[in-house]
Amino acid sequence: MFRPFFDSLRQHAVPVSLREYLSFLEALKAGLAQFDPEGFYYLARTTLVKDERHIDRFDRAFSHSFKGLEAITADQVMEAVDIPPEWLEKMAEKHLTDEERAAIEAMGGFDKLMEALRQRLEEQKGRHQGGSKWIGTAGTSPFGAYGYNPEGVRIGQKEGRHGRAVKVWDKREFRNLDDSVELGTRNIKVALKRLRHWARDGAHEELDLDGTIRATAEQGWLDVKTRPERRNAVKVLLFLDAGGSMDPYVKVVEELFSAAKAEFKHMEYYYFHNCLYEFVWRDNARRWSDRTPTWEVLRTYGADYKCIFVGDANMSPYEVAYVGGANEHWNEETGATWLARARAQWPDNLWINPTPQHFWDHSHSIRMIREIFEDRMVSMTLEGLTEGMRHLRR
Repeated sequence: MFRPFFDSLRQHAVPVSLREYLSFLEALKAGLAQFDPEGFYYLARTTLVKDERHIDRFDRAFSHSFKGLEAITADQVMEAVDIPPEWLEKMAEKHLTDEERAAIEAMGGFDKLMEALRQRLEEQKGRHQGGSKWIGTAGTSPFGAYGYNPEGVRIGQKEGRHGRAVKVWDKREFRNLDDSVELGTRNIKVALKRLRHWARDGAHEELDLDGTIRATAEQGWLDVKTRPERRNAVKVLLFLDAGGSMDPYVKVVEELFSAAKAEFKHMEYYYFHNCLYEFVWRDNARRWSDRTPTWEVLRTYGADYKCIFVGDANMSPYEVAYVGGANEHWNEETGATWLARARAQWPDNLWINPTPQHFWDHSHSIRMIREIFEDRMVSMTLEGLTEGMRHLRR
């Protein structure tokens, strides 16, 4: 029965295995989601999705396979009215608030509600718009769609309008977690978390539960033990391209910078323009008056730092390969020379490019930078950052 759904997941590139599919079927057989579309959705997502990056693909596959799952037509309701009232009452206990149950009781109870629905289905011919009696749309009848009645039965409506029975798979709240889309701060953090090296240092400020239990058992009284908090010990040096062709990417670079500051406790950063030259700066507003020699940066930070350049790498090839090629000052050494020095000082290095990857081969300067970095250039997508973090972990 669910084989087409399994095939749809594969077609939408959700890496679901046969074992997971069988677990899904076992859960259904055990009755974990009966007569509950939303519960069925979450059960399927829990058993079939291993990585949150694939949730958006799963939602698309689910919507494709079960389109109209919540839409109830009049013909379907005619078949459904014979559902045992005991089952309806149990579902009501599970899903309705006290106020909604009281409203239904005020109408005469479930029997009265379903009896009225059956009668009106038999009496009504054709579609009805508005009003307070017939089954239709935009009215206040207890039956129909796009209206409101507290003790209603929804028929033929694409989605709820008053916060009830929301089709979560069509909302696709996780759509920005797809590998191929540009990033937001949350999923940048998801990718950066892959670059971690845990260590315990600093003051003893975290409860050592295992140590406390062991010491208490040995002493015979409560003996609280603490230890240094576990922190991400990775050191990151960030070089950010600013201005010019980077202006369209300001927002996503700000998100990357914000996520990196939150994730890495040992992070230093500097700005540059287009390519690395003999000076960098901390404040773009004071870039000409308060500059830091690049040689000083090279001498200050050790080889244990992970060096990350962020830039679109779009510039004149002269800015990379020629003395005096920089567009804002006379550079006495080429940009390629300074990039080679940076890579020699920090062997764990990476270039993150916000330019969509399908444009890379059309830019001479991007090809040059990729060659200098020995292909360690990744796109600013979740997939690209994940690949980049793998490079830096090696």
